[in-house]
Amino acid sequence: MAVAFPPHIMALSKVQRLYDACDVVFASPAAGPPTLGEIRWLQKILDGVETADVGIDDGEKPAPSSSSDDELSPKSDRCLSARAFTRITYVHIHQCDDFSMGVFCFPAGATLPLHDHPEMVVLSKLLYGSVRVRSYDWVAAPPRSGARKCGLARVVAADEVRRAPCEASVLFPRSGGNLHAFTAVTPCAILDVLTPPYSEERPSTYFSDVPIPSLPGAVLAWVLSRDRKCEASNQSPMGVLVSGFAFLEETDLPEDFSVAGAPYLGPELTVDMDDYDDDYDDYDE
Repeated sequence: MAVAFPPHIMALSKVQRLYDACDVVFASPAAGPPTLGEIRWLQKILDGVETADVGIDDGEKPAPSSSSDDELSPKSDRCLSARAFTRITYVHIHQCDDFSMGVFCFPAGATLPLHDHPEMVVLSKLLYGSVRVRSYDWVAAPPRSGARKCGLARVVAADEVRRAPCEASVLFPRSGGNLHAFTAVTPCAILDVLTPPYSEERPSTYFSDVPIPSLPGAVLAWVLSRDRKCEASNQSPMGVLVSGFAFLEETDLPEDFSVAGAPYLGPELTVDMDDYDDDYDDYDE
């Protein structure tokens, strides 16, 4: 998808451009959920973001040379060093009622346990390194209140290893791998945009998973009948064994799990950009 930005917007930092685009797309809940064209537009912007753009030095590229545009780039001596992350660390960039932006930084071997994103859209960009992803979508969403959540889920990614550079990914409330877990194969970092963000009314829930090697077609047909949004290709004749499912059950967060915080050291973010809103209407549907 071709996107044409006016010159004065191209002069902004990449993080500022991402913020402005998110503000346009997500700041009007009355307009309904984002369209596919808007999601593709945001993915393209995310694809252009690199580690140094968010104030992190991954040690792979030389520090940017000085120029008249230095104020748009983080100073090399102010960058967070990827080598310094000895546990999972979250670099908070921005959060408002409509969306949040931040970077999860992982040392090799660290795991972010299986968790969900209730009624959320999440765009993610792997900035550097390699990460193993395990993800699911509910076959039939469990009740939102009452007993602990549990149910059958279909596998979206089964220990899939993603390596930077790669395209930005997106998950939706009921598709794309709304429940996922990450394990860092090498030191890595993931830039996340969440809409709406987590809150007290919309907390994250953690899960344990038990893979189901196969399901009899009769059982699967009954399960799928409860989920009208299932794709026809996922349905199978009676008596055929179908793989790619797991039983998920809500669990407590491991006692030894914690996420550290680190300051955002990238280009300064201006959060009042109303003057530029009209200029961001040029993406393609």
